[in-house]
Amino acid sequence: MFSNTKLIVSDMDGTLLNDQGEVNPLFFQLFQKLKNRNITFCAASGRQYDSIVGKLNSIIDAIYIIAENGANVRFQNEDLLQIGLSHKVARTTIEKLRRLENTYIVLCTNQGAYIETTNQKFVHLFKEYYNNYHIVNNLFEVIDEVVVYKIASYHFQSSEKFIYPFLQDLKEEALLKISGQHWLDISSYESNKGKALQLLQEKLNIKKEETVVIGDYLNDLELFENTKFGFAVENAHPKIKEAANFVTADNNNQGVEKVLQKILAS
Repeated sequence: MFSNTKLIVSDMDGTLLNDQGEVNPLFFQLFQKLKNRNITFCAASGRQYDSIVGKLNSIIDAIYIIAENGANVRFQNEDLLQIGLSHKVARTTIEKLRRLENTYIVLCTNQGAYIETTNQKFVHLFKEYYNNYHIVNNLFEVIDEVVVYKIASYHFQSSEKFIYPFLQDLKEEALLKISGQHWLDISSYESNKGKALQLLQEKLNIKKEETVVIGDYLNDLELFENTKFGFAVENAHPKIKEAANFVTADNNNQGVEKVLQKILAS
């Protein structure tokens, strides 16, 4: 069934990474076998490029990276795609988010991530996802000097419940994407993982039926529109399981590695 696979695309958090944010060593062994079979691997994440490098540094020059939920695509440190959110929309979004209690804002840009909070609980958590970051007094101080890939917002309880309902009037101007239990991303409508995958498929001359996708959350939905073989990890959001053709084990039990083994055995 998977004998024609040429491209494998995997989400990171909740999918390739376990709950401790670690990559299973087995993945790297299987990656070398994929490489020997001329099967291309792509990591697709809401994380910034530098954070993905931190997790996959030993193979980073051999894989494609879809970062910032599709706003930035790179190969061997070369930008293949950069899509920015308009500064006007970015300013409006920040103003709205500032009014919400217990909500933290991350300005994700081509110069790293910027935050304006010093809340140590959030900063500690934030560092897991953003290796390249700056703390500033006011995000508006830097917004005109950067390409804004997206604005990430965080709520310690639920982004879907406490952030998403209050940003509905932005829907005509920006894409609102719930990217995790706690995270909600605001970006350009031209920016999502699915469109980034289409770019790679065109560049590499790879068809949907030659592409395998593995994911877990709502920011992965567009990926599943560009494959005939979509796998949801067991811990995935119900809508991802609906979109997927198959379900694999959860992210703590080698869900991605089991898919790779199936492909290698075909």
